[in-house]
Amino acid sequence: MLASLQRCWREMKTSNGNTSVMDMFEKGKVLKICAPMVRYSKLAFRSLVRKYNCDICFTPMIVAADFMRSVKARDSEFTTNESDRPLIVQFASHDAQTLADAACVVAPFSDGVDLNCGCPQRWAMSAGFGACLINKPELVKDMVRHIRNQVDNPNYTASIKIRIHKDLRRTVDLCQKAESAGASWITVHGRTAEERHQPVHYDAIKTIKDSVSIPVIANGDIKYLRDVESTHQLTGVDGVMAARGLLANPAMFAGYEDTPLECIWDWVDISIEQGTPFTCFHHHLIYMLERSVFLVICWPSLEMTLQWTAVALFLYVEMGILALLCLPFISARRWQIIFQLRIWSCVARFWNRVFYTMIIVLIVLFIDAVREVRKYSAKELGTDARLQPNMFDHLHMKLFRAQRNLYISGFAVFLWLVMKRLVTLINQLASMSGATAALQAQAENANQVAKKCKEDKELLEQTLMKGKGDKAIAEGMQLLRKEVEKLEEELKTSRDALKNSNIEADAMKMQMDGLAREYERLLKEHQELQNLHDSGNKKDD
Repeated sequence: MLASLQRCWREMKTSNGNTSVMDMFEKGKVLKICAPMVRYSKLAFRSLVRKYNCDICFTPMIVAADFMRSVKARDSEFTTNESDRPLIVQFASHDAQTLADAACVVAPFSDGVDLNCGCPQRWAMSAGFGACLINKPELVKDMVRHIRNQVDNPNYTASIKIRIHKDLRRTVDLCQKAESAGASWITVHGRTAEERHQPVHYDAIKTIKDSVSIPVIANGDIKYLRDVESTHQLTGVDGVMAARGLLANPAMFAGYEDTPLECIWDWVDISIEQGTPFTCFHHHLIYMLERSVFLVICWPSLEMTLQWTAVALFLYVEMGILALLCLPFISARRWQIIFQLRIWSCVARFWNRVFYTMIIVLIVLFIDAVREVRKYSAKELGTDARLQPNMFDHLHMKLFRAQRNLYISGFAVFLWLVMKRLVTLINQLASMSGATAALQAQAENANQVAKKCKEDKELLEQTLMKGKGDKAIAEGMQLLRKEVEKLEEELKTSRDALKNSNIEADAMKMQMDGLAREYERLLKEHQELQNLHDSGNKKDD
C-alpha cells in the first residue's frame, strides 16, 4: 500500500512539473472557480463541483503556522486524491518563511498556493491574517517572492486573494507590487473589508484588471451561470470565483438554476465513497435544498422507508387535526353538530376498532425503534466501526435514523391518545353547555311566570279594594283560587324539570371525573414508557 501511494505521488509530481494552471487562461475563455471556504470546500465537495464544469478548486483557508506545527492539522485540513486537480491550496499567514515552508510541503500534491488577503473576520484580522494584509503591500510582496524562490517547480503558481480599499489607488499599488514579485494571478473580491452584503464594485475590479498584465479573477455575488458572463462583460476578467452560489447549487457552472436531484444523489454517493463526516454531509445538504422548497417538504420520503414515511405523515395529520380542534372560534357545540353529521355516524361504528388497531401498530413501531437505537448504540459496534471511517459514518447515520423513528412513533402514540381524549371532552363539554342552556331557559320561564303572578296579584288587590259587597268578595276569592292552583301546577312542573336536570348534571359530573382519572392513568403509562426508554439509553451509554 505504501509503495503504491509513493508511486502515485511521484506521478502527480511529474504531471505537476510538466503542466501549469496558467495554460488554462486562454484569451476569450472565462475560468469557473470554486472559492476557498472554511469547513466547506473540502475534498468531497470539490469532487462534486468538478463533475459540474468547475475548472479550478481551492482548498479551505489553512493557517500556515498551525499546518506546519501540527501533524493533526495537516491530516485534517489538507486531503486530496489523483482526480482532485487542478488544485490551489490557500494559506493564511503573516510570516513569509512560514508560508514558503507550507507551500513546499503541499507543492507535490497541488498546482499552486494562494495567500488569503481578504478574510474580513475579526479573529483573522486580529491575528494578522486576512484582509489586514491589504494594508501591508511590502509584506505581501515578500511572501509571494519567498514562495517563488523556495518552491522547486517553475510551473507552480503563487497567487493572492484580496479585498479592495476605499481608496482604489492603494489596491492598484498592492496588485502591481504582487505582480512584480511574481504573482501568477490575483483574485479580487469586489468589496471592502467593512462591507458584507453591499453591491459588488465591478468598476474597481475592471480598474485593477486594466492596471496589471497578469490574469485577474472576480469574486462576489455569483449565484447563477449568467452572472459569470455578465461579470466578464463588465470587468473583462479572466475567471470568476463563486462561494455561496456553489454551496446553494453545486451544479451552477453547468447551467442549472437550482440544485438538480441528480446532483444531490451524486453528493450522497461521493460522501459515502470518501467517508465524509455526517456534520459536513448534513450542512452541504441543507445548503443544496434551501432553494428547493418542494424537495425540502418531500425530503423525509427520500431518506425514510415507506412505513416510516407513512408514520411521519400520520403524525403531521394528527398535529393538523389537534390544531384544528383547538381553534378558538369553533365552539364545542359547533363541533358536536359537526360530529353528528351522517358521515360520522357511519364511521363511529368502526371507531373503537380503528383506534385500538392504530395504538397496537404504533406501539409495535415504537418498540422496534427502541430496539434499533439500542442496536446501533452498542459500544462494541462503535469500537469496531472506528477502524473503518466509512462504516462508522454509516452506523452514525443508522443511529440517527433510529432515533428519529423513535421520536416520530412516540409522539404519534401520544398525540393519538390525546386526540381521542380531546374529542371525548369536546362532546362532554357540548352536552354540559346544552344542559346549562336548558336550565337557563327554564329559569327564565319561571321568572316570567312569577312576574305574571305578581301582576295578577296586584290586579286582584285593586279589584278587591274597588269591589263592594259579598258578591265582589266571592268573585275575587274564586279568581284568586284559580290563579293559585295554576301557579301550583306550574311550580310542580318546574320542580320536576329542575330535579331531572340536577340528576343529569350529577351523572355527567361523575362521568367527567371517571374520564379525568382515566386520562391521568394514560399519561402515567406514557411517562413510564418514556422513562423506560430513557433508562435503556442511559444503560447503553
